[in-house]
Amino acid sequence: MADGATGPTISTHVLDVEGGKPAAGIHVSLYKLADDDHPIRVTQALTDDDGRISDLLGRPLSAGVYRLEFSLAGRTAPDPDAEPFFQRLAVDLRVDDTSRSYHVPLLLAPFGMTTYRGS
Repeated sequence: MADGATGPTISTHVLDVEGGKPAAGIHVSLYKLADDDHPIRVTQALTDDDGRISDLLGRPLSAGVYRLEFSLAGRTAPDPDAEPFFQRLAVDLRVDDTSRSYHVPLLLAPFGMTTYRGS
């Protein structure tokens, strides 16, 4: 690649739909699953003030199954004296086309979550 060019990435954006704001400080780990489904950690990061991690990959993208793991235990629960109901979410995604980027948004609510393949 030419200087300044970037390759495909795996990114995420976490939003707190109850509070109507980005979910900053969420710990996210990216794993690549080996042929025996054993997860091998690629990287980890915290969501920024806008709830985003723009590139979890940090290396060339290869085909296979990846796992995004969101650690949710430290976020605020509806009851300030209680831990949130959801503690962790793991999402496995298959990467076949290594020429494109993959964006996986996560919408969080106290008792529900939604994720999808973003653009």
